[in-house]
Amino acid sequence: MTAGGSTQKLSLLALTAMVVGSMIGAGIFSLPRTFGIATGPFGAIIAWCIAGTGMYLLARVFQTLAARKPELDAGVFAYARAGFGDYPGFLSAFGYWIGSCIGNVSYWVLIKSTLGAFFPVFGDGNTATAIIVASIGIWLFHFMILRGVQQAAFINTIVTIAKIVPILVFIAILIFAFKADLFRTNFWGGGGMPETSLFEQIRATMLVTVFVFLGIEGASVYSRYAQKRSHVGLATISGFLSVTTLMVLVTLLPYAVLERADIAEMRQPSMATVLEAVVGPWGSVFVSAGLIVSVLGAYLAWSLICAEVLFAAARSKDMPKIFATENSNKVPATALWATNIIVQILVVSTYWSNDAFALMLNLTSVMALIPFFFVAAYGVLLVGRGQTYELDPQARRRDLIIAGLALFYTVFLVFAGGLKFLLLSAILYGPGSLLYFWARREQGQGVFFTRPIDWLLFGAAIVGCVAGIYGLATGRITV
Repeated sequence: MTAGGSTQKLSLLALTAMVVGSMIGAGIFSLPRTFGIATGPFGAIIAWCIAGTGMYLLARVFQTLAARKPELDAGVFAYARAGFGDYPGFLSAFGYWIGSCIGNVSYWVLIKSTLGAFFPVFGDGNTATAIIVASIGIWLFHFMILRGVQQAAFINTIVTIAKIVPILVFIAILIFAFKADLFRTNFWGGGGMPETSLFEQIRATMLVTVFVFLGIEGASVYSRYAQKRSHVGLATISGFLSVTTLMVLVTLLPYAVLERADIAEMRQPSMATVLEAVVGPWGSVFVSAGLIVSVLGAYLAWSLICAEVLFAAARSKDMPKIFATENSNKVPATALWATNIIVQILVVSTYWSNDAFALMLNLTSVMALIPFFFVAAYGVLLVGRGQTYELDPQARRRDLIIAGLALFYTVFLVFAGGLKFLLLSAILYGPGSLLYFWARREQGQGVFFTRPIDWLLFGAAIVGCVAGIYGLATGRITV
């Protein structure tokens, strides 16, 4: 990310576009059906209040840490390492990286599923033809990014602006077509849907809200490229507020134009199907085109983030040093190659999946929970120790409340996600620890742990990995 050897910096607009571009991807286009299956408008409002408040608090923690610990670059995992040691830092970096790779796979699945509505050869996004086309796309993006991060970030800014237009049109049309009586009918749950408790309704939406909020940390990941350190926090909060508003409207407005039971049965991407039901076939084409632009833009942003996280982890010696190499354009080339090889393998694996998009969405969300947990926990730890608060003691109480609530929210998300996806994530964390041992040997340090927390985390990863594999082998866990 240089020109003539000097580091080029990202403006506040570019950083905000990284946040918005990362958050607006596949998830927002699947919200009507996902929420329609789980709950009605009342439950959706409560779910968004919980998710929005929780993610806002988490965004505030990112903002605070960016200001108080400016030396910690690629903050998503750097905070875990600074607060809890090398192995927790590795787990945070590895989980965030692999989760992001899985998320990138979900983008390709949804693109091909969208095309499948018009060209049956793509099916639900996991046919042989769909996998071949997705593979071509993976490597086209790969070689474009190798030409330079600054160029890719500029493209992301343009794509971010372009892809918001179909979403705004969707919202405007549904506001115009709003039927108050139908919204009231659906408000408490509507007819033709199974009876479930309000708690279970809300719990069923939590993983998808995590998925659509992923990217809130995009500016933090790119903190080392910011023109001003204060821009990191501003980009995080402004991007969060604007995208949250869009997601809430996309979720609630369909209840005012269609029965909840009809929304729940729609094909994904359900936003396209909703608009088609309101304005006719052109609505589906219009939203589908917007989805493809949106998801490709999100894929670009997340490809950048994946490579940056792996590169930064290797640079701080949490990952093997091979991933810290850059090409002549100052792009973390080896990290990018590793990322796209993993994405390629996972894309091929979707051929044998029954519902690849839902699986990838939920697993991406769960993999992000451990990094988010460590960020919130480090926020609490920093306040508890009083570090950086010597000249600003009045802010300490406020930041403790914010970080404490954010920590509680991340723990709640782990519970809401359920044991199934926790075990599936352990299948990745267990073997992934080999990269940590590789990095330790390179540095001439002891391969095994010296701290109780490291042994506890490693033991949990191995036990969870064995239990997850056993569950898959016996059919107790289905994918």
